[in-house]
Parts: sequence; C-alpha cells; structure tokens
Amino acid sequence: MPKELERDLGLASVFAISVGAMVGSGIFILPALALKLAGPAVVLAYFLAALIVLPAALSKAEMATAMPEAGGTYVYIERSMGPLLGTIAGVGTWFSLTFKGALALVGGAPYIVLLLDLPVLPVAVGLASALVAINLFGAKQTGRMQVAIVAIMLAAMGWFLAGSVGTVESAGFDGFYANGTGGLLAAAGFVFVSYAGVTKVASVAEEIENPSRNIPLGMLGSLAFTTLLYVLVVFVLVGVTPSLDLAGSATPIADVAQLTLAEPGVIAVVVAAVLALVSTANAGILSSSRYPFAMSRDELAPPRLAHVSDRFDTPTVAITLTGIVTILLIVGVPIMEIAKLGSAFQILVFILVNVALVAFRESGVDGYDPDFTDPLYPWTQAFGIVGGVVLLTQMGWLPVVGAVFIIGGSTLWYLGYVRPRVRREGVARDALRRRIGKRAVERTRSTFEASPEYDVLVAVTEETCRKQEAALTGLATDVAAQRDGSVTVVRFDEVPQQLPLASVTDMQSPSDEAFENRMESVAAATSVPVEYGEIVSHDPRHAVVNFADHHDADLLVVGEASRGLWSRLFGSDTDWMLQHTPCDVLLVDADDVTADGEVALVTDEGPFEPVKVELADALASATGASLALIQGIPADATDEQRTAVRTYHEKLCELCDGPVDSRVVESQSPADLASCADSADLVVVQTSGSPTTARRRERLLDAVESPTVIVRPKRENQSGLIGRLFERVAF
Repeated sequence: MPKELERDLGLASVFAISVGAMVGSGIFILPALALKLAGPAVVLAYFLAALIVLPAALSKAEMATAMPEAGGTYVYIERSMGPLLGTIAGVGTWFSLTFKGALALVGGAPYIVLLLDLPVLPVAVGLASALVAINLFGAKQTGRMQVAIVAIMLAAMGWFLAGSVGTVESAGFDGFYANGTGGLLAAAGFVFVSYAGVTKVASVAEEIENPSRNIPLGMLGSLAFTTLLYVLVVFVLVGVTPSLDLAGSATPIADVAQLTLAEPGVIAVVVAAVLALVSTANAGILSSSRYPFAMSRDELAPPRLAHVSDRFDTPTVAITLTGIVTILLIVGVPIMEIAKLGSAFQILVFILVNVALVAFRESGVDGYDPDFTDPLYPWTQAFGIVGGVVLLTQMGWLPVVGAVFIIGGSTLWYLGYVRPRVRREGVARDALRRRIGKRAVERTRSTFEASPEYDVLVAVTEETCRKQEAALTGLATDVAAQRDGSVTVVRFDEVPQQLPLASVTDMQSPSDEAFENRMESVAAATSVPVEYGEIVSHDPRHAVVNFADHHDADLLVVGEASRGLWSRLFGSDTDWMLQHTPCDVLLVDADDVTADGEVALVTDEGPFEPVKVELADALASATGASLALIQGIPADATDEQRTAVRTYHEKLCELCDGPVDSRVVESQSPADLASCADSADLVVVQTSGSPTTARRRERLLDAVESPTVIVRPKRENQSGLIGRLFERVAF
C-alpha cells in the first residue's frame, strides 16, 4: 500500500498558502509594468483578471472536494480528459509554477538591495535552497511559516494603505481609458498570473483537514480578499502618479512608501515585499512539487518521483527536483520573459480546468460526488473559457509559441513514456463515445423508419458481363422489395466523341435487344416494379450521375470494374462516381453475390453508416441470411471503449429484422477483420468516397475472400469531416 500524505493543513494554512501564492510579484513588481499598458485603467484590469480567474476557482473548488488528492489541476484534467491532456497540464503547470517561484525570488532582488548591500544572485539561490529544505521537513512547517509570512505582509500593507490613501489625487486618473479596450485587455492578461496562486491550494488537497469545507472557503475567500487588496493598492499607486512617475519602476510600492510614509513605514513595506516574494516562491515550490508526485503515482512519470519520506511524510524526490529546476532558472534563464510564457500557459490550463468540470458534470461518471458545487454552472465555466481565450489573443505571439513548445514537449513525453504504460482514458472521451454511439443509433433508426418510396437505379454498360448484371439487378430487387420500392435498370452505351449522338439513338443492336429481353424476364420474375432502357453518351460516368440526379434516385447500384495500377494510383471512373453521385451508392465488387447464409458488415472507422446497416439488413432479410456486425477497435482499447461498442451493437441488433451476431475485433488490421468475416457469403464495407477511405477500402477488399459490396452514403447523410474525426477518436 503506497504511503499517504498527512492531513494537517487547516483553514488558516489554506488561506495563507493561497494568499501568499498570490500576493507577491502581482503587487510588488507587476503594477508599474501594467501601468504602461493600460494607464490608470490598470485598476480595472486587476478586477477584470480576477473575474476571469473566478470560474476556474469555482471549478477547482468543486473538483477538489470530489477528489481531494495531491496534484490539483493535473488530477482533474487527467481524470476528465485522459492521460495525454493530463500530462500536458501536469508538466506545463509544474513548469509555470516553478517559473513563477523563480521569478518571485529574482524579482525581490531590487527590494533586498534597498535594505542590504548584497549580491543578488547568491541571495536568491540561498533563499531557494532554504525553501526547498523547509518543504522537505513537512507541509505543517510550510503552512505555519506561510501563516507567519502572510500575517507580517498584510500588516505592512495595511500600514502602507493607511498612510498613502490620503495622498491620492484625482489628477492621477485623468485619461482613465485613454489606452482603450486593447490596453485594458493586454494589462488584464499581463497581471493574470497574479491570481494564479488562488488554485494552488488544490494541489495539496490531500493534506488539508476537512477539505469539503476548507478548500472552497480558503480558495474563494482568499480570491475575494486578494482582489480587494490589489485594487486598493493599485488605486493608491495610480493616485500618486502625478507627483511620481511609476511606469516601469522595479520597486513601485517602495517608491510610493518613500513619498507617503516615514522611514519606519518604508522599512516595513520593503520587508513585507521581501517576505511576500519569498512567500510566493515557497508556495510555488510547495504546490508545483506535488505535480510530478501525483503524475508518478498515476504512471505518467517515473515511479521514483512518488517516493514519500519515512521521516517527514513529504515527497522528497519531487520537492528536490523542483528545487533544482528553480535554482537553474534563477542562475541561467531570463525569468521575466519565461514568466510571461508561464502566464499564457496558466490561462490555457485554467481554460482546461473549466472544460474538465463540464466533462465531469455531463458525463455522469460514477464516484463524482462533490461536497461543494458551483451554483452558477455552466455559465461561470462558459465565461471563464471565453474570457481566457480573449486574454490569450492580447498576449502576442511569443507566449503562445512558448506554450505550444511546452505542449509539444509534453506530448512527446506522453507518446514516448506514458502511452506504452497507461491504459485508461478520461471521462470526457467516454461520455463523447457514448453520445456518438447514441446519435449513431438514432440516425440508423431514422433511416429504418424512412419513407417506403425507394427508387433504385442499376447502371450497367456494354462491358458488364451477364453474370454481374444479374448480380446487380438481384441486389437491387432485394433492396427495393424490403422498402416497397421500384427498380430502374439502365444500360449506358458509350459513343466515340467524333460520332454525333443523334446518329445512333434510333439504332438498336442485337445486344440492345438481348438486354431488354433479359430485363423483361427480371421484371416478370419479381413483384417489384422494374423499368429498363438504354442511354447513349460520350461520357457514361457523367451520364450516370446526371440520370441519378434528374430522376431523384435513392440508391445507385453499380459494378466495380477491374482495377489496374493506373486506377489504383489515380482513381477510376467508379471512384469519380462515388464522389459525385447525389444519392446512396452500392458498389458491387463481385459477379456472384448470393447471400443465403450470412451478410457481414465490417468497419474500422467508428460507427456503421446508417444506410449501410439498413441495406445489409434488407439484403439479409430478403434472402433469409443472418447479419454479422464486425467492428475493429484498437488492441489497447480500454474497458470503457469495449463496453460502449458492445452497447452500440446491442442497440443496432434491436433495429434489424433478422438474427444478428456482434463481433468486436481488438485489431484494426484489414487481415484480422477479413478473417473474422470468412464465414460470410457477402461482406459489406463502407466508404465516404474520399481518397483516404478509398485506400483503406482497397486494403480491406484485398484481404477479404468473400464477395463484397461497398456502400457510400449520399453527402447529406454522411458525418462531416469533424464528425468523422470525433467518431474515429471516440471509437
């Protein structure tokens, strides 16, 4: 049994960790830089950023009470959307939190210089090392230190506000909205990282006492308090701007304090700034180290990262690794630029957090029973997603490129390390699969219940042999008989381009007479209305498509010509007709299609096309054959995937008229699918008519020994490109 983390963080510690994680660079470094972007409207920018953070805070508070586990963001996204996005979220959030911690230590250097004449880099590295050691000793010590730091910092900031608010001048707010909406949004995106710490406490949820109460209270209370503090402090900073140019200052709070407070007040503010930035770095190490720890427990990272100290009950390896990365960033990386990249990715992660909550709510997954629920769901999540996207558009191309780089690296890690080891998926994918299966069943039911007026067109040519002609007309009459429809058989004769069509329309050859005699016999032998005739054309393939269009045919039955190398590489006339015919197409790739034993439907592309099921059922019912549903799924399919496919097959069996056998093949190899259909007298496959599905169809047909027919639904009945992509991903 793996070790569990001790639950020893109370509400005060939760509040302190959350406030301490936020009140750092967001108040002591960023306001002066944001002032250059938005002008006096920077006050509103901080409030707007808090509003966009709120949905993620509510979402995380709900999910944390349902899953109080170490890892926070990673856990929620991994459980809801699977290991791939969980890996991206875990790695990305770990890096962004580590970046922010390093930024806090380096960003505090100008304040340290105001107090002591010390070299910046050794001090920053020393502080980082001390914080790593404190975290190694245990979360209780970390929480207690955080409470003390936050108490001192808030007392100093109270002193600063009380002594400075009287110096605020209305002139500082002149031209409040001069930089426009663009400046406001740019500043809101820039200071967004100031609030990222509000959800950090979720990453240590496994160590919190009474999580159902303390997590939402601590998280939402700290957000409200910090927002008020930010707005008041920035209000003061903007109000003294006429007498002090703060834009771009490295120590804006100290600059204002020197103007408005006595020397003891200035010292108190500088000490508070140093403590706040140390607090931010401490919270960053505490929370970010839990991401590799949680990922390791779920096999998304090496198992060594899940080691918990026997003496201190802390994830020592994960904390040590995080500390090493933090020190390397301090020593060798321009932190300010990387922090911007981390901020952009933090917005992306918060968007995913909101999506994750929607996935949990809508999936109906067993075991999701939070003690706290967002009362405004799903409106808050929609606002958070849209708001995050809007802010991302204002952050420029560099942060987005950096985020893409992190996503790409995480994806490569998933493909190389995680995927060979992990066989599970998120609840969102399972919910999507079940919805797609349900929709596919409803589409199939609608096809079965369609109007009985069904016109089948059989297209033959002079090159069509009598055996294939009989097979085509036999299939057509079987289908029409099940739908109370009619059959039209047309022979399309090709005339050389240099010969006028009028010169041959009145000529009837012995071959024409023989064709009409055969069709007369077909009409006499069936109860289905059968019409027949000949059409001469310079371009038979266009003539077939035009005839089907003008006569509103519901189904075109046509034979597959022999395929040489040229047609396989560049397509044949049949491929052209599959893409352009306005109705369903039944392409027969055999001369003998008698199906008196079993008709098999085969697919590796997701759900069966409804018309394919309906036509196969009609053929089986007309000849008294049984129907077999053969579907290929990946060899590493999850239990949820197998269950969803079997449920889908069960629903299809209820729609069909005759006996149906379901076969789910854990392979998508054409040879394996074909071997499962060896007992069938007729194999039905499907295609969308695209070159990609044509190549997949060719591989399957080459492996099948039984007679085959290919179904291509008409365009409006096919799933679109996005729909087919979702179907393939889900199934």
